[in-house]
Order: sequence, then C-alpha cells, then structure tokens
Amino acid sequence: MKLLLIADIHANYEALQAVLEIPHDRAICLGDIVDYGPDPDKCIDILRMKEIPTIRGNHDNAVAFKVDCQCGYKYKHLSVATREYTWGILDRDRMEYLQKLPLVIKEKIDGKRLYLTHASPRSMFEYIKPETPDEEIQNMINEAMEPVEAEFLVVGHSHIPMNRKLGNLTIINPGSAGQPRDGDNRASCAVFDTENGEVELFRVNYDIDSVCAKIKERMPHAEELIAILKRGY
Repeated sequence: MKLLLIADIHANYEALQAVLEIPHDRAICLGDIVDYGPDPDKCIDILRMKEIPTIRGNHDNAVAFKVDCQCGYKYKHLSVATREYTWGILDRDRMEYLQKLPLVIKEKIDGKRLYLTHASPRSMFEYIKPETPDEEIQNMINEAMEPVEAEFLVVGHSHIPMNRKLGNLTIINPGSAGQPRDGDNRASCAVFDTENGEVELFRVNYDIDSVCAKIKERMPHAEELIAILKRGY
C-alpha cells in the first residue's frame, strides 16, 4: 500500500490539493490544518470529504479550545493574529471536528506497525528535528502518551522533512504541505510503502501566487505571511 503522509497544512488549500494529487492508496494527516493561511474551512472540508484520518495538532488545539498554541516565538505573533481570522471563518460544525480529532493514531499495515502523532509521542508541542539528540527522543518515547509499540514513528510539527533511524525505529516527518520551513517553498509530503517499508519524500509545486493574493486581500500581517510562504521559512 502507498500511504500518503501529510502534515502542517495551515489553511493552504492549494498546497493541500497539490499533494493529494500524488498517487496513493490511503492518506493520513498529522495535524495543524489551521492558522497562518486563508482557507481553513476548505482544508477541513476536503479532509472530511475524502475521509482522511487526521490527528489534532497544536494549532488545531489552539483554535478548537481557544488556548495557547505554544509554538515557537518567531511565528507565534502570526498564529495569534490569524486565529481571530480563523474563528471568523469556521462554523460550529468545523470547530467541533477539530475538538474531536485524536492525539495519536496507531496502524498496522502489511505487518508494519506505525505510531502517528503530531509532534512527539510525549506532547503535541515538542519538536523532533534532524538534530534532536537520540537520548532526548528516547525520553519522549519512554514517556509517551500511549506506548510506542511500533517500528515506524510518524510526526509533523517541525515543518522539516526527515527520514531517520533510531535503533530499530524509523522516524518519518513528511515536512509541511502548506508552510515549509526548510528553505524550499514547494509543498512537502511523503509516501510510505507499507510493503517494503521505504519512504519517499516529495516536493510539489502549487499556485502559491493565488494563495498570496488571498492572504493580501483577507488577512492581517499579510506582507509577513506572504514573505514566509515565498521564502519557504
């Protein structure tokens, strides 16, 4: 099975559409559907329409329950500013959808055990990055919300693609579909082949100018938001 892994859409509908065009059998979203972008409603709607299992990210949590997103200082003012816009777009049904999203999804496909969560097994706010020490990751696993009984740990949150080994565990991050932060402004995602356990990371072009035009027309801090999208960080 070709399992499409998507994370950190951040209300970028055009980017989400682009990654969903990659051939796949199933898809799973690792959370952060909302904040920063102009189309939180459309992104929620397409995930629901396609019945894509989705995890609650820290931004989804902040929007749904009106609490702090606890994101990095560099972008936090933008998430706070765009949250008011997001609340104005989402109706009660979509807010309830965000509230009911799970924190962890466990899958066993073709004999491969996957543990999927937004950030780390211990918290929706912690980052696992390429440079995160092995010992720190192991502590997150030991103190996980639910036991990590898997060969594959799949996370998002950092917005940085990663395919990393930690002992017998493979850690996969598909990067961010809608808000890349690694200097490449193309939408990022991954396809996990459940038969052979191989991971392929993808970068996909999308109509970024259309997204920027909507941001400019509708949203606060538009110039800064547009600059981040165009730079890819």
